Amino acid sequence: MSAKNFQGLKEQAEGAAKDAANTLGQATQDAVNQITDASQKAIDKASKAAQDGVEKATGQAAEAMSGFGKKCGFKK
Repeated sequence: MSAKNFQGLKEQAEGAAKDAANTLGQATQDAVNQITDASQKAIDKASKAAQDGVEKATGQAAEAMSGFGKKCGFKK
């Protein structure tokens, strides 16, 4: 094999290695983005559920205090 042919093969192999590395890097970035998006959606859902729970508990506490006030004669 001549030095010229060897150099050509070497350049092809280097190019293929760079392409593979770029593809792997992009695939990794895509996976990270999907995980980040899924995590954010889970956090948003948990936050919404917690907020809904707080609002429900607050409403129930207000109703209980209103009923207690009526029983004690504070409210009509």
